[in-house]
Amino acid sequence: MQSAAEVLGKFSAQRETPPSMAAAHFINNHGVFVRPNFAQIPKVGARKAPTLCLCSSSSSSVGEKSEVFSVTSSSKCDVDYLGESTKGDLNVKMEHLEAFGIDGQVTLEGPIEEVAKMEAEEAEDLLRKSPFSSRHSPRGIFCTRTLNLRSISAIGYDMDYTLMHYNVMAWEGRAYDYCMENLRNMGFPVDGLAFDPDLVIRGLVIDKERGNLVKADRFGYVKRAMHGTRMLSTRAVSEIYGRELVDLRKETRWEFLNTLFSVSEAVAYMQMVDRLDDGSVAAKVGPLDYKGLYKAVVKALFRAHVEGQLKSEIMSKPELFVEPDPELPLALLDQKEAGKKLLLITNSDFLYTDKMMKHSFNRFLPNDMGWRDLFDIVIVSARKPEFFQTSHPMYEVVTGEGLMRPCFKASTGGVYSGGSAQMVENSLNIHGDEILYVGDHIYTDVSQSKVHLRWRTALICRELEEEYNALIQSRDHRETLIDFINQKEVVGDLFNQLRLASQRRAKGRPAQTLSTTNMDYEELTESMQKLLIVMQRLDEKIAPMLEADGELFNRRWGFLSRAGLWDKSHLMRQIEKYADIYTSRVSNFLHYTPFMYFRSQEQTLAHDSCSHYNWQHDETEASS
Repeated sequence: MQSAAEVLGKFSAQRETPPSMAAAHFINNHGVFVRPNFAQIPKVGARKAPTLCLCSSSSSSVGEKSEVFSVTSSSKCDVDYLGESTKGDLNVKMEHLEAFGIDGQVTLEGPIEEVAKMEAEEAEDLLRKSPFSSRHSPRGIFCTRTLNLRSISAIGYDMDYTLMHYNVMAWEGRAYDYCMENLRNMGFPVDGLAFDPDLVIRGLVIDKERGNLVKADRFGYVKRAMHGTRMLSTRAVSEIYGRELVDLRKETRWEFLNTLFSVSEAVAYMQMVDRLDDGSVAAKVGPLDYKGLYKAVVKALFRAHVEGQLKSEIMSKPELFVEPDPELPLALLDQKEAGKKLLLITNSDFLYTDKMMKHSFNRFLPNDMGWRDLFDIVIVSARKPEFFQTSHPMYEVVTGEGLMRPCFKASTGGVYSGGSAQMVENSLNIHGDEILYVGDHIYTDVSQSKVHLRWRTALICRELEEEYNALIQSRDHRETLIDFINQKEVVGDLFNQLRLASQRRAKGRPAQTLSTTNMDYEELTESMQKLLIVMQRLDEKIAPMLEADGELFNRRWGFLSRAGLWDKSHLMRQIEKYADIYTSRVSNFLHYTPFMYFRSQEQTLAHDSCSHYNWQHDETEASS
């Protein structure tokens, strides 16, 4: 006897999908599922049953052969109870069920939570594996704002550190070398300096006025700081930044390290701060403060990029700089075959883009496909973030050598230079939240595409894999640390109560309780002394453990996403604000399918623990 899933062409429910407000004439993959009447279904003999599930999101192609499914179009879509569009949802047609002798009015029997579990287990058996194992891992895709991929018509990608991941030590190391050579030619002392990528992490902020590098929490309070290459003490940080917040809108002072491309710049600057402080910078360079020094470093690094020596070296030996990812082209192929328009929007020029994409993609694509076959539109020299903000002239690249001609509208299969996001929207007739843009730069890629165009956004942050593993390895350490802190909180609260009792008694007033009011003064004092000693000993345990928290990720700065034990970092706040989803690499989409419904997790509040405590207390009283 066949299962329901086999009869329906191995069609099963997606557990992550909430019900939609679909039309009543069919049963869709958001709503009610039917139990087939097996007695009325013809037996399948030697003739192979047709495959009913066609893997396409095009409504015409879905219905061409068997007309089993229909796809919700833009004109007929609704919104579900989470506010997401139902566009792209796959639907089972009622008339097809009736043709198989299935009563569409008879629903699956039993409590729905049990039915859902049973059907999901059956689907997992068909797949021979659970798709969820890879999701709860460093390769997961994490959701900050609910996103229905089925409603996405086009997906745009950045290239550098997004579709292509560079070896940081190799790429940024060479950028650093070129920067230092340019600084040497400008008269700066650079002998004896070497590239140290562990000196900085993404998400730190350069204070150009003080020559400091700081790590701020989500509110902008500075938690850790380094002057030059020397970490500052907690007391020094408090004295310098205790009365001010990091404000990224003040661009003349603060420089946010948005991407891995910022690593070489920050390392060079912090090392040169040391040279400026020790008087090594010659007078011929001119009078410099920390802000002027930063401008000099940026100028030197900019020349390394503009003069083309760095990219020429990378193009000549891409295997030394690029870390290949065989799964990545396949993830994009799934999206394209699912009916998504794929876009490449990069600031790199055509010759560099073509060379690097051929190296990274072509060998992993099937049937002699080339990288350009994946993309409906390619935009090079895009000049982001201006690409998302204003309109620039657009040119079509018409030869393999990069020869261009002016044009006013992009066509499918074309390669273009410049232009604007609005031109892309008009060319595809796709706008706003129908487009998902994926990039590694918080500001250039994610923030601006969302703020100006309301595109949906995804951030690529390769360091998440290392952080995820470091957090798992630090679990015992953090649990022990939290136990110590909780113990101190209990002891500290008791000490404060006794201190208040002593204060009230000294003023001739009764203490909080009768027992403390009648307690002998020496007994009260002795209890306070003991508790104070206990707190001091707990502090001796807590302080070094708190300092060491996160050192498995970076010994200076701790975890990427956290600022201290309890709070989120400024980087994490930016990610939550601007990125709908975030992950370590684009190929992680391979484990989620192009039809995934990403749901954001519950956000905890400060008073949640109190309500949880009261709930547990009420349950205990009720059971007793």
